[in-house]
Amino acid sequence: MSLRKSKFLKVRLKGKHILLGVTGSIAAYKAATLIRLLVKEGAEVKVIMTPHAKEFITPLTLATLSKNPILVDFFNPENGDWNSHVDLGIWADLYIIAPASANTIARLATGIADNLLLTAYLSARCPVMVAPAMDMDMYNHRTTQQNLQTLENRGNIIVEAATGELASGLSGKGRMEEPEAILEQVVSFFLSSQRLNGIRALVTSGPTHEHIDPVRYIGNHSTGKMGNAISLELANQGALVDLVSGPVAQYPYHPNINLHRVTSADEMYNTAVSLFNDSDVAVLAAAVADFTVQNVLTQKIKRQGDELVLKLKPTRDIAAQLGTIKKKGQIVIGFALETENELDNAIAKLKRKNLDMIVLNSMNDSGAGFGTDTNKVTFISSNGSVIPFDIKSKEKVAVDIVDAIYGMLHPKAD
Repeated sequence: MSLRKSKFLKVRLKGKHILLGVTGSIAAYKAATLIRLLVKEGAEVKVIMTPHAKEFITPLTLATLSKNPILVDFFNPENGDWNSHVDLGIWADLYIIAPASANTIARLATGIADNLLLTAYLSARCPVMVAPAMDMDMYNHRTTQQNLQTLENRGNIIVEAATGELASGLSGKGRMEEPEAILEQVVSFFLSSQRLNGIRALVTSGPTHEHIDPVRYIGNHSTGKMGNAISLELANQGALVDLVSGPVAQYPYHPNINLHRVTSADEMYNTAVSLFNDSDVAVLAAAVADFTVQNVLTQKIKRQGDELVLKLKPTRDIAAQLGTIKKKGQIVIGFALETENELDNAIAKLKRKNLDMIVLNSMNDSGAGFGTDTNKVTFISSNGSVIPFDIKSKEKVAVDIVDAIYGMLHPKAD
């Protein structure tokens, strides 16, 4: 190709800073191709290798391709120069760990920091992409799958392993994805992460606990999985997210997520209303209690007789309040979990609370509702459109919701 033609090549990663971590795996040879592709697309690439990675590919090869010195140790023993994991974490726009061995994945999940690659991970302010590479049995082992799930729950992007012939001679799932496919995921990440830059989002998530006495409460079965997934997808696409969450087992981590922990419906109401004025969009995914105990006792209730009567009072309605005070240009999205007359009830709620869209799901649908990893939803918009979706993972439902938000923020002209 002539120089005249080459200057018209589309460089999709120009100006991006990518930190690549290479671990001890036979797939380390693929790192050379990945670096070449990233550099060709305009990215600046710095490479960290674990000591074991040097047994599979030489630092000289990767340094030549990346045009940067390869970092392995915390400092240069010859002159004492410190390789700052903090500076690396600030410099990078994306940290890719490819290949990621089972050993490194376990260390990432548990916070062990005994080499430069791992300390850079803990210091990274950017999103992290992890591409596993190992034998089939190691990949399928429950521990590895739990570690990968832990990383994903914390906001890391997992590049699913490919299926094919493995170094052991077996054939199955565990191969590191091909560099060309990883490149396209990187490009897609940057394209999607830019489209909500400058947007501020408020997300409510999880249950509320309404105290009866110091040891008992009224609650529900919400796990916060849907709200967590929405928060992570918004953050991955560049939005700054205020996540107001009731008590759940796991909270998402992402540099763009600011977590506000609350317990009661009243606390969630006050926090959400106080944050809404600075928000462009609010997604109300929390399962907020409709009633709370009128008189919370300061001492544990002792069992006396066969009956206990609790007097309840209604909680303040977050969705209705935000629908009332929203300004032009602000978007409010609610959720409706129904058990009967689902569509009619959801449409009535949409209109009554002045929402822009409501996400309907039914307890009657298998694989939907509280505690599941999947959901089956229908989007109902204030313009009258009704869009049903097939059952899918809550992470993919979150993508659909964020796509709808983007469409509302950037409506197409008729």
